[in-house]
Amino acid sequence: MGCFCCFKQNTEANKQRLANNAREIRKGKTLANLVDNISLESATTKHRTVADEILQIENKNTNEARVFKYAELMKATDDFKEENLIGEGGFGRVYKGYLAEKKQEIAVKQLDKNGLQGNREFLVEVLMLNLLHHENLVNLIGYCAENGQRLLVYEYMKNGSLEDHLLDLPPNKKPLDWTTRIKIAIGAAKGLEYLHDVANPPVIYRDFKASNILLDENFESRLSDFGLAKVGPSGDKCHVSTRVMGTYGYCAPEYVLTGKLTKMSDVYSFGVVFLEIITGRRAVDTSRPSNEQHLIHWAEPLFRDKKRFIEMADPLLEGNFPTKALYQALAVAAMCLQEEASTRPLISDVVTALQYLSKNNKIQESSKDLSKRPSTDDKGNDDEDGGGEKRI
Repeated sequence: MGCFCCFKQNTEANKQRLANNAREIRKGKTLANLVDNISLESATTKHRTVADEILQIENKNTNEARVFKYAELMKATDDFKEENLIGEGGFGRVYKGYLAEKKQEIAVKQLDKNGLQGNREFLVEVLMLNLLHHENLVNLIGYCAENGQRLLVYEYMKNGSLEDHLLDLPPNKKPLDWTTRIKIAIGAAKGLEYLHDVANPPVIYRDFKASNILLDENFESRLSDFGLAKVGPSGDKCHVSTRVMGTYGYCAPEYVLTGKLTKMSDVYSFGVVFLEIITGRRAVDTSRPSNEQHLIHWAEPLFRDKKRFIEMADPLLEGNFPTKALYQALAVAAMCLQEEASTRPLISDVVTALQYLSKNNKIQESSKDLSKRPSTDDKGNDDEDGGGEKRI
């Protein structure tokens, strides 16, 4: 379904630009020293983790995250008041906080002692976000590992998550317009591109979903929650074998069946989220009729009939989008969702495709605006037929 023949491949120069701009290494303590401040009890099992892999990277220094006292974070969140609760899940709770001495708003993720994110995932997230730095990844300010408490401190994202604006939209809230949706998709894809093509060693995100895409005040995307991330295959290996983890509805079929994880697994998950962005539907929604509960199954027959593409647009858009752009966006989503992993595009090609789509979308909008303006003659009078070209 669809192809990328109209989109130029990323050049080596473009990839070099990404590598040059990426702030992968910062001055500070080594990762090994950083780990000394965190419990390693669950990282001593026979299963190899991202942390184990990263610790073997020689001569890599990192910007040390701040180590907070639990009392500091209690003060910042006003004793973790319910009024400051901004998110909750299987991992624990997220609170809004304020560091008075820095005059900085923060988000504090307090991990549940019995939750889904254990010491292993906590360690991975701290190490990952200290090693990896990009404008489309959330910025880790610090952490706390004190008296059994495990907390992560991030920069505060004023617009919450993509899920808040797309899938959990209150009746009084304005839905995302088409341009903003594409902007968010581009930012999220760029975050994945950094992890896949620039980070050394490459990283497979493994938990790409709407709730993990945070939005700043300008609706720029930041990927968050790196607890499930894995270092990608090295040498002649093309995949990483691992226990199947992630969120139901977003995982690539080959990963679910075999436990073999590749960069293409992330590309599939991106396709699911991009389809959510286009349609306004959840990956899995049990409140819908049985034949519509799984987004991919619902979309399959529509993908096969171009005349029905328009049915896939989010009704909340009210038709305010270029039809050609919708078709192109759905073609990108369909390519990412190919059942055979080898036929999916690289995430760098997805970024190029979406940027092309965004650029053309702006041109179409500009042309539409110009066509609505009345033309005038040299004296400033309207043309008699109202349709002449504007003179320069």
